[in-house]
Amino acid sequence: MINSVVHITHLSLQYAHDVILDQLNWQILPEEHWLIGGKSGSGKSSLGKALAGLEKISGNIQFFFDPSSPLPARVLYVSNWYQFTNLEGDRNFYYQQRYNKQQRNDTLTVYAELMHYSKEENLTFEEVEKYLSLFDFLDFKNTQLIELSSGEHKKLQLIKALWLKPQLLIIDEPYTGLDKASRNKLNQFLEELVAAGVQLMLITNDENIPSCINRFAEIENGQLKILSAIQHFSKDLARRQKPLPYFLRQESKESADIFVHMENIRVRYGEKEVLKNISWTVRKGEKWLLQGHNGSGKSTLLSLINGDHPQAYASEIHLFGNKRGSGESIWDIKAHLGIVSPELHWYFDKAAKVWQAIASGLYDSIGLFRQLNYEQQQRVNQLMDFFELTSYKDRLLTSLPLGKQRLVLLARTIIKNPSLLILDEPCQGLDQVQTEHFNAVVDELCSFGKTLIYVGHYETLLPSCLENKIVLEKGEVKTIQKIAAYA
Repeated sequence: MINSVVHITHLSLQYAHDVILDQLNWQILPEEHWLIGGKSGSGKSSLGKALAGLEKISGNIQFFFDPSSPLPARVLYVSNWYQFTNLEGDRNFYYQQRYNKQQRNDTLTVYAELMHYSKEENLTFEEVEKYLSLFDFLDFKNTQLIELSSGEHKKLQLIKALWLKPQLLIIDEPYTGLDKASRNKLNQFLEELVAAGVQLMLITNDENIPSCINRFAEIENGQLKILSAIQHFSKDLARRQKPLPYFLRQESKESADIFVHMENIRVRYGEKEVLKNISWTVRKGEKWLLQGHNGSGKSTLLSLINGDHPQAYASEIHLFGNKRGSGESIWDIKAHLGIVSPELHWYFDKAAKVWQAIASGLYDSIGLFRQLNYEQQQRVNQLMDFFELTSYKDRLLTSLPLGKQRLVLLARTIIKNPSLLILDEPCQGLDQVQTEHFNAVVDELCSFGKTLIYVGHYETLLPSCLENKIVLEKGEVKTIQKIAAYA
């Protein structure tokens, strides 16, 4: 009889009245490397967290690690969302803080974080250099954690996990925020870890997986369902077509013909130059794709447009016909645009209910602190109906599956019917069905004259309305060109 590495009996887990795992039984045998996929909200992440001891469960989970292995006899769960703290151990950051020079020094640098991790886990610091190099992360040693983009935070999580080499490694959405080159490198690393004796579990519906994955399963009605191949994963239902709410079918009343105009923009943090000589013009009604490798400067460029970066005042930037710093407030700028980004999602009010999160877009606040009038309440109701969120109205945003959370934030973004949509990797962490749903809504919105700036890595999973492309490389414009429609 082959001894199991993990033996689970009668595992149950529920949140409030929602049963997630229901008397689940499962064994993981040696040399089994699992892919857990399936529908959004089915309990995949909850299972991973339960195995790592991060959830309050009933039932029994036993681990039978190899005592003769040189690898740590432990399980490590790498979450989809990374929660870092400041120097006092606090997580109460605000969205614009990563661009604020006076506030950035409140968190550890990447180097200090890795030094702390090496001491905590008794690791040889020199060994991390190869992972930093292969992930192109050597230049980030002196970067504050709060300055990292979502993709860079994911790389840091993965670097630490690969460095530790636990006997059981669980990675939730391993490819979130990573560009194509980084995804391919990660798969190579995972193959090497498996060869070294690491047992692997990936939680994702992505089909670009390492060849070492040899077992597949999904969760259905709280039970584990074994499958023979990745193609057999259940998928969320395709989107039911609905007409846009009437207020979103109104053409932009913005009088300016040019929404964004930049000339020779530079952004520097001390000796580090993040943007160099950026010149770019976005005209009314244009639909732009913004691309570039992780760390190329995309998020910083967008922060200059949406008013969150203080260096915008010292740069030659015109927004909606006005030079930045000519007397308009940040709220005057935000009145014209709506934004969705992984960073906004990170810092969003954890106590916000779904309807409150949507309504907060009327005031560009991270949470709702005002009473709504009748017309505003009607807009909230119409958007909840359009996105099929009405039944979730009074639930916490954070309790929803990731795909629905992202739809809530899109509803928040469009509730004021902005002239310019800035969607920074809005489908990060979503599966193909969820992404197609999201992008179909974006296409509908843009058919009524919206101007769009869309950041995305997957060229096969983009809105079909995109017309132009700008690509950044190491803080500089690599190319600006017309693109064919993505049919």
